[in-house]
Formats: sequence, structure tokens, C-alpha cells
Amino acid sequence: MKPQRLLVVALLLVALALVAALWAFPRLHRTPALSGYVEGEPLYLASPVAGRVDQMLVQRGDRVAAGQKLFVVDPSQLQGARDQASAEVAAAQAQAADARKGQRPVELAVFDANLAAAEAAARDAASALRRVRPLVEKGVYAKARLDDAQAAYDAATAQVAAARRQRQAAALGAREDQIRAADSRVAQAGAALTAADARLSDVAPLAPGAARVEDVFFQTGEWAAANQPILALLPDDRIKLRFFVPQADVSAYRVGSQVKFACDGCPASLTAKVSYISPRPEFTPPVIYSRETRDRMVFLVEAVPSARLNPGQPVDVQPLERAK
Repeated sequence: MKPQRLLVVALLLVALALVAALWAFPRLHRTPALSGYVEGEPLYLASPVAGRVDQMLVQRGDRVAAGQKLFVVDPSQLQGARDQASAEVAAAQAQAADARKGQRPVELAVFDANLAAAEAAARDAASALRRVRPLVEKGVYAKARLDDAQAAYDAATAQVAAARRQRQAAALGAREDQIRAADSRVAQAGAALTAADARLSDVAPLAPGAARVEDVFFQTGEWAAANQPILALLPDDRIKLRFFVPQADVSAYRVGSQVKFACDGCPASLTAKVSYISPRPEFTPPVIYSRETRDRMVFLVEAVPSARLNPGQPVDVQPLERAK
């Protein structure tokens, strides 16, 4: 072989070696990112009773705040039940209040009149006794006359005591057991009203937190079956990262640990807090956005991101260092 040809071959080999070295050097010193993606767990809101959708107040893609009304299913049936429960509460409260009261003033006036009559009769009997006693002592009347006057006075005094007790009892109201029973009926009616209010609010649910409307399954005027989802919400606090950690490195991760991650078009220095580590390994992640070979056995880790991201977006998570 000619020397010139040998020189060319040698130069080509040296060039290939330099290229291979330049390609391998950064890979040997670079920590591979962990593959993952953004996952969202939607909430499906439904009505516990079948009915026509009277109002659909949001559309797909809308942002909603906590406490915002989303839709209303025909509330007429539950509104009637709620009104009935409210009336039963009012009736039970009135009965409980009545049990604590005495009789009406007109009825009490009857007892007052009876007491006055008994007291008048007692006064007459006392006067008769005072007249008879000295005459019996002088022998004008027989002793039996004094006994009759004394008996009439004692009977009149007893009638006064009975009339006074009847007047006091009429002002007391019902017995304690009856009052407790009336109070229990009030509590029972109140519980039924609370349940009716809860059922009525279920046909017009509010957003539990800040969220995005992921999908709307029914529009105004359509009939929705009971417990069938009417719309799906994607709450901000149910969006998380899912990434896969090789089994050799999973010991470095703890719930509450903070990881850094990056994604296409996202701001720099994003972080996420680990919220879940799977207790079981996987050999094939359900979705993989890998740029290099990974260990086949990996563990699923979930983390709550510091920024709001779109579900399905691939991410690269900076791995944590294992403790030595």
C-alpha cells in the first residue's frame, strides 16, 4: 500500500476516534433525566336524581373558582320535599313551645274564679264557726252544732287549697317527659330538613376548588339520568407529575421530597413535591418519553408540581442522589 494511502486511512481513523470521544464524553458525565408525564385526575359531577338540565353555567375549557355554581338540574321535586320538611320543623317547634306554656289566659281566669269562690266559702265557714263556738260554750247550742261548723270550715279550707293547686298546675305547662318528647320531634324534623337541603344542593353543585372544565356531557334542556356524570372538572390540586425511577435509585425518594423537572416550553427551575411512591415495581411504564436506555424495572413516583401544567405533557425529572 502506498504511503499516501496509509496516511489518509490513519487520518480518517484518528478523526473517527475524536468524533466518538466527543460524542461519548458528555454522555459519560451527564446524569440521565427520568422520564415522566403530567397526569390529571378529573372529578365527575352528577345529580342524585334524574331530571332535565335547567341551566348549564359553564362550557368546556372554562376556568372556575371555588364555590362557583356549575349547573342546575330541575329542582321542583326536591324543592317540594324541602318545603314539606321546613313546614314540619315549624310545626314541631310550635308544639314544643306550646308544651312549655300554661293554659290560655281565658282558661286561667276560670281557675281564678274557682279559687275566689272557694276562698269566699272558706270565709263564710270561718264566720259561722266564730259565731257558733261562744254560743255552744254558753249552752245555747248543742256541741253537735259546733262540730258541724268546724267540719264545714275544714271542708272550705280544703277546697281553697285544691283550687290554688289547680291554678298553679294550669300555669306550669306540660310534664318534663312531654317537653323532652316535643324537643326530640323538633330535632327529628330539623334533621329531615338538613337532609332535604343537602339533596336540593346536590342538583346545583358548586365547584370544590379552582379547576378547569374538562368536558361537558349534557346541555340545557337535555334529560340526565340519576348519578350520570353531567360534566368533568380537572382541579388544579389533582394535576401531578408521574415519572419512573430505576429500582436502584428508588431508596433516595421519600414522600415530601422535592424534585426539579423541565418540560418543553415551560419556565425554568420548576419543582414538584413527591406525594406518592408506588410499593410495586413495573417493567413497562404505560407511557415513556425516553431519550436513552433505562433500567427495565422502575417504580412509579407521583409529585405535585409548583406550576400548573397540561395533562399529557412529557417532562424530564432531575433524579435525586442516593445516600451513600
